[in-house]
Amino acid sequence: MKKIIVILTGFLFLALGFYVVDEYKLLEQENIKEKLNVTELKTDQTKKDKKSMLKGDSFEIIGEKTNVLEDEFGTPIRKDMTPYGYKWWVYTDEQSNFILFGVEDNVVETIFATGEDVSIKPFKIGDSYEELDEKFSFQSEVSYQDGLSFYNFKLNEEDMNINPLIKLSDNLFIVAYFDTFTNELSSVRISTGNMLTKQRFFEMEYRGSLPEEESLSEDEWVKIEESMEQQIYEMTNVYRQRFNLAPLKQDKDVAKVAYSHSEDMYENNFFSHDSQDGRNLKDRLEEENIYYLSAGENIAAQHTDALAAMEGWLNSEGHREAMLFEDYNYIGVGVHHLYYTQNFLSKP
Repeated sequence: MKKIIVILTGFLFLALGFYVVDEYKLLEQENIKEKLNVTELKTDQTKKDKKSMLKGDSFEIIGEKTNVLEDEFGTPIRKDMTPYGYKWWVYTDEQSNFILFGVEDNVVETIFATGEDVSIKPFKIGDSYEELDEKFSFQSEVSYQDGLSFYNFKLNEEDMNINPLIKLSDNLFIVAYFDTFTNELSSVRISTGNMLTKQRFFEMEYRGSLPEEESLSEDEWVKIEESMEQQIYEMTNVYRQRFNLAPLKQDKDVAKVAYSHSEDMYENNFFSHDSQDGRNLKDRLEEENIYYLSAGENIAAQHTDALAAMEGWLNSEGHREAMLFEDYNYIGVGVHHLYYTQNFLSKP
């Protein structure tokens, strides 16, 4: 859960107050192998220099209205709700490109892109960490000012290794997600400062105020959860394509099992593969009479969205092995609020 802690500072900040926002993210993976019917599971660079790098269709779309987006990329395959007031316009072939444009008030405010064929100049999926660090000089603190409000994003060691934050201009930022197993760029999130403060990817000190959190109905949460489930499915297959693995097929029955576990964790405030009554993945699958040769499970919680959860799984050895296990051919995804479950199956 996010928590806000008031801290005392010097006289400069007494009038407005100064706060720290911290985000906790959880990941867990389970993989049990048995036989049939058993679960297997450089900071001195000037802004002008950095702006000169902003060439490429994706960057140019930030700040544009949706008619420009459609002229450039066509009609999206769908529009996904988010918990943050904007909608993702989704463009993907589920294999070599996956790109989402976050639209709020008819304007593109954020972009997420991964896949071999996406156009994100001057970045390229597969760029090395060292190459991009040399070009942009990753910093452990990055600031943003909006009027009288000031925000300072503080990156810990894990952030610096997996998802450093790059400030390209006063109101344009990049979260560069890396695959730490290959040391290569896995995906990028292009964002305005306002979106960074809304989604709170990093610990944040601020003076002034934060954007108000969205008040969401349960019906709205259902739509958001369904969207994130589909995003996880599509992104998993883009990952598998990257490593020359066959795509997974969706299994609705397995998805129900995954959803029930995410819901159980949220409703009962725990985080584990084992339910509080002692049931594990094997038990949950058998209760639904699901036949399989082997199965595995990844769970995550409190990541700001499904895309961040996926990058977390990619950078954890056990979760990565499950997503990239060549014998799996089916997947079921269940999301409830910000609890995420992937169930993988090998079936004849």
